[in-house]
Amino acid sequence: MATAPYGHATTTNLVTTQKLDWQTAEKLAADAVSTCAKHGFSVTATVVDPTGHQQVVIKGDTVPLQSLSVSYRKAYTAYSYGMAFGKNTTSELVAAKLTGPADGSLATVPEVLFIAGGVTLRKADGTVLGGIGVSGAPGGDKDEACALAAVEKFRTDFH
Repeated sequence: MATAPYGHATTTNLVTTQKLDWQTAEKLAADAVSTCAKHGFSVTATVVDPTGHQQVVIKGDTVPLQSLSVSYRKAYTAYSYGMAFGKNTTSELVAAKLTGPADGSLATVPEVLFIAGGVTLRKADGTVLGGIGVSGAPGGDKDEACALAAVEKFRTDFH
C-alpha cells in the first residue's frame, strides 16, 4: 500500500524495483577494471540491473573481444541465478552443481554462463539489485576476485 501526500493511504497496481544509480554502478565497474589492471590483467566489467540488462560496461584498453559478451553473461548469471538459488557468486553456483532439472540444463538458457567471475549485488537485507561480471583475466577466479573487491569497496553504497 502506498501513502499519498498528507498521510492518506492509497492502493496502486505499480511495482517498484530498486537498483543502483548509474553513478554507483559506474564506480563499481571502474573499480573492478582498475583492480584487475593493478594485477596486470586487462578486463571488461559489466553491471546488470534488476531487469537483467546492461547498466554499465567498462572495457580495459587491451581486452580480448569475447570479454564483452562473457562479462555480461557472468553478470546476468550472478544476478538471475544468484537470486534464484541464494548464491553470491558464479563460482558458488558452479560449486553447488546447479545445472537444473534432470531433463535439461540451466546452462542452455540464453545468456547464462556458469563460470567464475560474476557477483550478485545485494543490499544488507539480501534484496538483489543486479550483478557484476568481469572477464579477461587468465582465469575466472581472478575475474571474480576483482569483482568481489569492487563489491566489498562499495557495498555500503547499496542502500
